[in-house]
Order: sequence, then structure tokens, then C-alpha cells
Amino acid sequence: MKEGQIMDFITLAKNRYSVRSYSEKQIEKDKINKILEAAYISQSAKNKQSARVYVVQSEEGIEKLRALTRCVYNAPTVMIIGYEESEQYVNEMEEGIVSGQQDASIVATHMMLEATELGIGSVWVDGFPNTRTAEVFNLPKSVKPVCLIPMGYAADDVEPSPMHGKYRPIEEMVKTL
Repeated sequence: MKEGQIMDFITLAKNRYSVRSYSEKQIEKDKINKILEAAYISQSAKNKQSARVYVVQSEEGIEKLRALTRCVYNAPTVMIIGYEESEQYVNEMEEGIVSGQQDASIVATHMMLEATELGIGSVWVDGFPNTRTAEVFNLPKSVKPVCLIPMGYAADDVEPSPMHGKYRPIEEMVKTL
């Protein structure tokens, strides 16, 4: 998608794909701010707003992440998305049901879709040591990282994976009760 184009949501969602190779060009501050605004306005359980976003752009920070995981993909920016344990919604109707991971996941999804709208590629990364990452970046002990989102301008030769756009039949996902 070209920068500045506006499209309907389904088209935007279909156009978003996982980018694993980036150009060296850093994302402009105004675009980072739009991506962060998308995170800021996202929904959360009971509006508890437990999600936390850490923007890593320094060479030192990127090198720390590269030492932790191969899944940084030379992105110039990596977002660490997590949640503050003490601020997550706790379901009083069933023990062990809490919202932190969901809140962080909603934030991450909003960010990736806004990035796509701005012509910026991203990829959701689960392949990293969550606890060790929190320690290396001196995050508060109560903040639990959920995912990394490397992002930036896709390298010239990047194309969606052959799996992009291949879906099981909708009937396998959607059931009417």
C-alpha cells in the first residue's frame, strides 16, 4: 500500500502481511507518533489500560534485542509490547482469567494496522525470551512482555509469504449456536 492511501478496513487487514526484511530507513517521528496513538486509543478490558509499549530505536537497544532473538530482522525500530500485571482486569466469575495478554494483543494489532496504513511493515514476534527481555531492558518486575513488533520500511525485494491470504474454510472458524 502506498503512503497516504485510505482504504476500508477489510482491504487494510488483507494488505497487512509479516515483513521480515527492512530497509535501513528509520521511521519518521510523526509516523511513530501515529502508531503510538493507535496503541493509546485501543480498547482494553474494563478500560483498565494495562498495556505498555516500549519503543526501541537506539543501536544499543537493537543490539540487545539481536542478542536475545534472531527475530529482529534488521528492523530499525522494535516495539516491546507488554502489560502491567497490577492493572489488568481480573474476572471475578472465574479464577485465573485475566486480561493482560489480551489488552497487549489488542494494542499490538492496532499498531500493526496503523503501520500498514502508513506504508510501514511489521511482524508479530513470539520467538523471544520474555522474562530475559524484561530483565535486559530493566522493565519493572510487574510488566510482562507479550510480543515484539519489529517495524520499518520493507526492503525493496519483500513480498508477502506464499501462505498470505490462504485461509481454511470460514465454517471451520465460525459456528452458529
